Amino acid sequence: MVRPNPNPGQPTQRQLRVGEQVRHALADVLARADVHDDALTGMMISVLEVRMSPDLRHATVLVMPLGGKEEAEAVAALNRNAKELRGAVSRRLRELKFSPDLKFRLDDRYDEAARIEKIFHDDRVKRDLIQDDEEE
Repeated sequence: MVRPNPNPGQPTQRQLRVGEQVRHALADVLARADVHDDALTGMMISVLEVRMSPDLRHATVLVMPLGGKEEAEAVAALNRNAKELRGAVSRRLRELKFSPDLKFRLDDRYDEAARIEKIFHDDRVKRDLIQDDEEE
């Protein structure tokens, strides 16, 4: 019997654990250049996070090319080779019942953090923050 997730909307421990295993396997595959695609040759790609679906059959992989160059080309090449990468991950993770389908996305969290940081440095926001501090 499956226990309900005590924190709905949050990944379970199992999802997190399997996601980390898939992340390590993918990072190993990409580091060894086991993918035979000219677009990925010589490109260093960081696998930052893997988010697993609750049934562990689908994985969303957040990646970032080193240097932040050719981001769209890297993601397109990874998605083009998703089946080959899935097979390579499957060979490394034999304890999984199913090998997850991989969908690659660019990790935009750093861009979002930079945008928020820029907002905090705006003069109007600084003025509002100072007024709030003085009122307390």
